[in-house]
Amino acid sequence: MKTILINGKVYVEKNNFKEALLIEDGIIRDVGTNEDIMKYEADKIVDLEGKTVLPGFNDSHLHLSGVGASMTSLNLTQARSIEEIIELGRNFIERNRGIKALFGKGWNQDNFIKGEKRLLTRHDLDKISTEIPVVLERVCVHVAVGNTKAIEILGIDENTYVDGGTIELGEDGKPNGIFTENATRLILGAIPEKSSDDIEREILMASQYAISVGVTSVQSCDIMDKEYKKMFSIIHHIYDNKKTKLRYSHQFNFQDIDDFREYLETEFKSSQYDEKFLSRGALKLFKDGSLGARTALMLKDYEDAPGVKGVAALSDEQLQALVDLATEHGIQVAVHAIGDGAVESVINAYEKTIKSGKNDNNRLRHGIVHCQITSKEQLERIANLNIAVMYQPIFLDYDTRIVESRVGKELAGTSYAFNTLYKSGTPVSFGTDSPVENCNPFPNIYCAVTRQRIDGNPKGGFCPEEKMDLQDAIDAYTIGSAYNEFKENFKGRLKPGYVADLIVLDRDIFTIDENEKKDIKVEKTMIDGEFVYER
Repeated sequence: MKTILINGKVYVEKNNFKEALLIEDGIIRDVGTNEDIMKYEADKIVDLEGKTVLPGFNDSHLHLSGVGASMTSLNLTQARSIEEIIELGRNFIERNRGIKALFGKGWNQDNFIKGEKRLLTRHDLDKISTEIPVVLERVCVHVAVGNTKAIEILGIDENTYVDGGTIELGEDGKPNGIFTENATRLILGAIPEKSSDDIEREILMASQYAISVGVTSVQSCDIMDKEYKKMFSIIHHIYDNKKTKLRYSHQFNFQDIDDFREYLETEFKSSQYDEKFLSRGALKLFKDGSLGARTALMLKDYEDAPGVKGVAALSDEQLQALVDLATEHGIQVAVHAIGDGAVESVINAYEKTIKSGKNDNNRLRHGIVHCQITSKEQLERIANLNIAVMYQPIFLDYDTRIVESRVGKELAGTSYAFNTLYKSGTPVSFGTDSPVENCNPFPNIYCAVTRQRIDGNPKGGFCPEEKMDLQDAIDAYTIGSAYNEFKENFKGRLKPGYVADLIVLDRDIFTIDENEKKDIKVEKTMIDGEFVYER
């Protein structure tokens, strides 16, 4: 099947645009002027009518199953008070009578504008229901709160301990419902397990949404507990039966080294991957938590919370053992590290395991996910070691409101250093950590090039020296993300020999006002030479 696209503004690479493409059997065979490409015979000719065409975006870190789950659970992202959350919870139960548990996510105490501005507790959730378990995840997913019923069902008390997490206690010495880091998985156990069919439906819903906003590839962390065989089976079933065209690379999380060893002896050895639509991917680890919840691991105390340095989800020894074992088996590692204390630990671990002193061969490409709070010295070490960094520029929309109060102005000034690392030649890729943020790439691009929140503040941008050139930002989101999954030789560009994954925009991202970039819509999405979405 040969398809020709003509009359477009096709972004090929930096400062290089063409009018037309020839696509055959899912591969771009040629790019050039309309006259060049119309010399070929084709089964189909598509007139782009002057529209701008980009490579499909590749989200370098999200949770696709979480995106789907958020579509079917209580959405609290717009809640502006504890009272509103209680009301939303009660209304959800009323509309869904007979449910056996209530799960919600997306709340953020920093967005509260009425009443107390604090973390939820079990006493708040008891006002939603005392009859069924209620568990509500904070937007960062590093804090979850359960009601009294949930705590009772699981038999949790003041003596319950979770390695790499905390179960907070109230003034009465009993659990107050707040669970952080690894302990969040414990309280989530109060929510009945979904069937495989339910999870598959949610993943397919999320896949179609991602495609509709211009994402054609995802590097997704959906393997996050000891029931990993079930999720691997679901994802294999989706791709074995070709239920979506969205390209998928695993980022599988094993915090426990024995679980990782079991994976190496089972799924890693036995399962088949085509590496085109479904790939094995990277070991994803969590070193710390989130800035908003003050569980990001810092080298010094939080400016606004003396005595608090965050939470280590893994000890340095545990992290090193996991990184070394992955390296031994030729498996890439991607570690969630937000605070400068966590970033320091991850750099140290990689430095010890990368024998050559460089991280740029085809066997490793170990990386840091988020890499938010950094010193100049840490940025230099990351660049020197060529550690890949998976950034989420959209995090600026929230974090610019709190970062200076959390870590101080000086350290904030060397953080979220997208441009510094990109210009140094460090492998930089972009993602959204969805459902923490929406997986729509355009607000993400807007934040990268303006360093402003969606509301246009701060004027001039936060640390404006870190503003990225638009074409650099697009490259980080396409060819940069492809590098992160060892696929930069055939994905992420609209050039001969590359897969025909592309998007057609409703306006020209290269000429419109910066403030409009966040509002761009996708007219068409093509994956593997086939239009899989049309607006």
